[in-house]
Amino acid sequence: MAVIPTAQSTGSHGLRREPHRRADRPQAPARWERPALAAVLGVAALLYAWGMGHAAIHPYYGAAIRSMATSWRAFFFGGLDTSGSITLDKLPGAFWPDAVSVWIFGPHTWAAALPHAIEGVLTVWLLHRIVRAWAGPFAALIATLTLTFTPVTAALNRATIPDTALTLLLVAAAGALQKAVRTGRLLPLITCGVWVGLAFQTKMLQAWLVLPVFVMVHQLTVPNAPLQRARRLLLSGAVTLAVSCSWALIAWATPADSRPYVDATSNNNPFSLVFGYNGLSRFSDDDTAFGAVPATAASRTTGNTGWGMLVNHTVGPQIAWFLPLAVLAVVTALLWRSREPRTDPLRAGFLLWGGWLAVHAVVFSVSNGNHPYYTAVLAPAIAALTGGGLALFWSAYEAGGRRRLWLPSAIVLTVAWALLLDSPTWFVSRLAAFAVLFAACGTLGLWPSGARASRRLVRGSLAAGIAAMMLVPAGWAVASLDPRYAGASTSPTAGPVGEAYREAGHGPSAPRRAELDRPSTRDTALLGYLIAHRKGEKYLLATQAAYPAERLLRAQAQPVLVMGGFTGKTPFPSAPQLGDLIAAHQLRYVLLTHLRPTTPATTWVRSHCERVRSGAYGRRTRGDFVLYDCRAQGIRATTTRWDPSPAASN
Repeated sequence: MAVIPTAQSTGSHGLRREPHRRADRPQAPARWERPALAAVLGVAALLYAWGMGHAAIHPYYGAAIRSMATSWRAFFFGGLDTSGSITLDKLPGAFWPDAVSVWIFGPHTWAAALPHAIEGVLTVWLLHRIVRAWAGPFAALIATLTLTFTPVTAALNRATIPDTALTLLLVAAAGALQKAVRTGRLLPLITCGVWVGLAFQTKMLQAWLVLPVFVMVHQLTVPNAPLQRARRLLLSGAVTLAVSCSWALIAWATPADSRPYVDATSNNNPFSLVFGYNGLSRFSDDDTAFGAVPATAASRTTGNTGWGMLVNHTVGPQIAWFLPLAVLAVVTALLWRSREPRTDPLRAGFLLWGGWLAVHAVVFSVSNGNHPYYTAVLAPAIAALTGGGLALFWSAYEAGGRRRLWLPSAIVLTVAWALLLDSPTWFVSRLAAFAVLFAACGTLGLWPSGARASRRLVRGSLAAGIAAMMLVPAGWAVASLDPRYAGASTSPTAGPVGEAYREAGHGPSAPRRAELDRPSTRDTALLGYLIAHRKGEKYLLATQAAYPAERLLRAQAQPVLVMGGFTGKTPFPSAPQLGDLIAAHQLRYVLLTHLRPTTPATTWVRSHCERVRSGAYGRRTRGDFVLYDCRAQGIRATTTRWDPSPAASN
């Protein structure tokens, strides 16, 4: 599939150079382009959608998705249960497509995962368009292959986690910015701001990490006058801010008794959720910053931090296969094109993708609690730089001289690095042997001694070199089709790494996956008991934190009062509020667990409610959960009226 660009389609460094007046005019595709792109998209669709019926449904997000599919209140505000009593600890935007899919197709595991597979394929297609407009068809094909076979991308696109939507929207924003730089027009810049704002709705502040890079690229390379560039940038920034904060503003303006309580906050303020819990607390030891609930920073510690994070034994095999080549491409391109005009679009592309890579690498290195799948947002930048870099080196090879050494050297470097990443496990050792063989064939034909070789031999050598680079990461990506090598539902990873793989004991059994509408025998028994004893109460059950509620909410869309939110530390509901609910016959049963922190509300339950014998609801042995019956008879009703305003929860 590796197709080599012809000299007529490239400039002096392998990248197409056109006059500014033709920047908007698409280049007619060669005969091989569409079949090649169709093949890559087909492989991506197969890789991302395989086994979707047993996809990696995130237990917490999966529960919310099912609830959001059955209630407009829960849908818009991101309610964890159908009553919308408390929100997710994230913005709901990333889960709206999942909820719509479940609403259309029913509560199936594959229905919840389908939007993420589609988002993954769309990202591959969109990156092809962007890189082709920047660096030509050869670079675009390499970029799509690299992105498709990035292991963390393959694992993540079968999971219900927001990063797939985040990556797609940021790639769309990069494409709009590239068009704004190329044409000097305002509309693409405004469109870029809209895409970043929508990305904010999926992963909040992480979407803004690209903004410094976008600002730099725009100001340095757009052909307009300085004052005009500044005015347009301010206008685009205002659009970005407005779209980014739209949901939080609507939630903030909605009366507290007309919306769910905002999880992970001590003040029921959506801006505390965005800028505190999911913002400052990830970079500070003060985990109560900006209204965040206590103990959130400590609960995020994963060990994936520090300057070696991207190449450690867990994260490295997920994302770093082409990292040295990407860095080499950026440095080389900036040096080789240092004398080009300020508006040089080719250099602008390397600045864009190189800055994207650098900013995320720095932020991940200094923040705490990074899951390996967070690095999926780096994949488009690494893929684009890989494609652009190889096109650059190929053109230099064709031009002759000392620079012809860069192409075979880049191939050797990439294959050697792949063997180094794979060496701790030799997970795909046989593929590694083939990679060495292909690399040897490729570099022998591309080395200076091959200058007198036929063009067909040179092209075949380059194809062998590209195959050598792709082989080992592709093996890791394909391995994620086996649930044993796909990580946990809460942290998808490819290959024999990660906590889920270690907990499985390296044996043949795969980690247990959360699924929609497939409760376990114990959960079925508990649901049957609760439904049979429900006498008109609003809530089927109250649980201590989200952990006990997740399984029941995935099994059935029921009103469940999740006390304490995701961590169990959110001050909702208070003990008086809980007592009022029980006295008003809105709630009868409460499920507590020692696996989550004790709060005043859980202490009230233990002192006022009667413990239910475990055998009555299907739990024959002593477990981690205890069910309490809080019948209003005999319970002293509180005199405090339930006021769901923020002040009542302080």
